Amino acid sequence: MKKWISLLLALAMMLSIVACGSNNTANNGGNDTANNSVTNNEDASTNEGSTEEENTDSELSATVQQLYAEFDAAMEEQIGPMPENFGDIKVGAVVISLTNPFWVNMKNFYEAAGQELGIDIDVQTGTTEGDTASQLDVLMTMADMDYDVIIVSPIDGTNLIPGIVKCNENGVKVINLGPGVDVAALEDAGGHLDATITVAFTEQGETVANDMISRLPDGGQVAIIAGLAGAGQSEGRTSGAKEVLEAAEGIELVAVQNCDWDATLAYDATKALITEYPDLKGIFCCNDTMALAAVEALAAEGKEGVLVYGVDFTDDARAAIIEGTMTGSMSYSSQRYTKAALQMAVMLNEGETFDSSVYLPLTLVNVDNVNDLEGWQ
Repeated sequence: MKKWISLLLALAMMLSIVACGSNNTANNGGNDTANNSVTNNEDASTNEGSTEEENTDSELSATVQQLYAEFDAAMEEQIGPMPENFGDIKVGAVVISLTNPFWVNMKNFYEAAGQELGIDIDVQTGTTEGDTASQLDVLMTMADMDYDVIIVSPIDGTNLIPGIVKCNENGVKVINLGPGVDVAALEDAGGHLDATITVAFTEQGETVANDMISRLPDGGQVAIIAGLAGAGQSEGRTSGAKEVLEAAEGIELVAVQNCDWDATLAYDATKALITEYPDLKGIFCCNDTMALAAVEALAAEGKEGVLVYGVDFTDDARAAIIEGTMTGSMSYSSQRYTKAALQMAVMLNEGETFDSSVYLPLTLVNVDNVNDLEGWQ
């Protein structure tokens, strides 16, 4: 798997040097919850139609075609080929929140992949953003229904454990997609996962930090705005970036602050940071919702020249990168992500097993290569 990640990171760096192309569209997301009280254009309704029509190869840039080919090869190496014939299967998916553009896109992509593959899939979520109890209630109900496989993306590492145990007891296979389940705690509760498909969150943070450092030849003060404390994706991204930034000569990491994926908290934190550190040169936010809020805060204070990175490559982040108000965002193909998860569901239902976690190849989108990613989903 590492060789595929290395190839893609090398390609991202190459594109950063090329820096060519026209203003094109791209569309993807990340693995987080978010409160969109500041960034009004983060309303999920703006993303509802993004998966209704899949781009054909002729509509994709050469870069995207190459990334898709490498992604598909990486998935086949880890998962194997999709079975040509398989029995009836009903799949459920429990996502984090439909107020976050990423999870709206994931719902749409799940449904599009299900239609393409001839799989019945039902996507559910809790009632409110960040409501761990509500998300668990949804899974507990689904565990008693007629699903063959349920794909879960928990709000934190432990909130879905009772529901997973119930699925195990009822013979429902469970795939953990994205944010990780605390496997040790799950085992202590008498449960298990049947498969895991995710990304290397630590590597996301490392990649952003290295790109930021490359754009600060004279060094400077930088900060990290993290997500929800204890959430695996936030902890991984933060630790990866922190390690690289603290080791870099001339770079001073002045603050690491949890903002719970909340745009208002990120907005206020950014204003406080630039007040306390007027020479701040860069901010890494652990998702795009917080990054866009940071951009708003910087603009409100008339502060220019601060590098801002996010994770998810949402439509609004893409627009901000094209405009130059954001510097970059970590991404991967949500379209391929959901399709791979459904393939794993089919294979589990057919008696296959997965002994190792499946990891997605990563792509850094930045101001240098954003225009080369037409059609990226």
